[in-house]
Amino acid sequence: RSSPDVFESRMEKRNEVKKQPVGYSSQGEFIRCMEEKARPIFFAEGLGTKASKGGFTKDKTLDSILNVEMVKEKSAEEIKQIWNQYFSAKDTVYAVIPAEKFDLVWKRAQKCPSFLYALPRKEGYEFFVGQWSGTELHFTSLINIQTQGETAPSQLVLYHYPELQKEKGIVLMTAEMDSKFLVVHEAQCLANQVQLFYATDRSETYKLVETFNHRSSEFKYMSVIAELEQSGLGRELRPGQVSDKS
Repeated sequence: RSSPDVFESRMEKRNEVKKQPVGYSSQGEFIRCMEEKARPIFFAEGLGTKASKGGFTKDKTLDSILNVEMVKEKSAEEIKQIWNQYFSAKDTVYAVIPAEKFDLVWKRAQKCPSFLYALPRKEGYEFFVGQWSGTELHFTSLINIQTQGETAPSQLVLYHYPELQKEKGIVLMTAEMDSKFLVVHEAQCLANQVQLFYATDRSETYKLVETFNHRSSEFKYMSVIAELEQSGLGRELRPGQVSDKS
């Protein structure tokens, strides 16, 4: 009922089987056909998107990735499973964020649109500045900003989609990254830190974000590292340890 062309393909294949010699199996061929026809039902990635400077997608809408009208018939848990299953096969960062948590992050992002994040390296840390632009969060290494200023390109972009927030209570998130500078588990570490600093219940932790935005002269880089280590996120990326995508 949901995909008549798949049904027609199935019937055609069934008729073909009757004509094939004994020992012939078209099961593998049929499965490929099913996958090709069924996959676009929920996802339509690449439609209506434009590449911008640095290889990132300009105006990356949810409609360009997901068949929003069709998933509206699904429950929040079903949409979460669909989203996670689809992106788990891709080399990227993704998440399904509860509406209440995103509300808190978004409210704070309006007041404090930028922050300094620390990414563990083999020797010490590399700092990245995260800057909100609408519901997109752009990350650029601090060294690039110091050398290139406002023209410094993004190296990671987190895309947040609140289209289903009111109706389903979830916000979908995915990302694009420059693989010359970051690998997935490093991008995941930066994405996790957004939750750590913007969605925290600890006033001391969020105070670092406020200080960075409104009292920069009082901001201490080492405080970010201390929070990162205390949370356990810093230890996950030490040599020999790689965090899983979530």
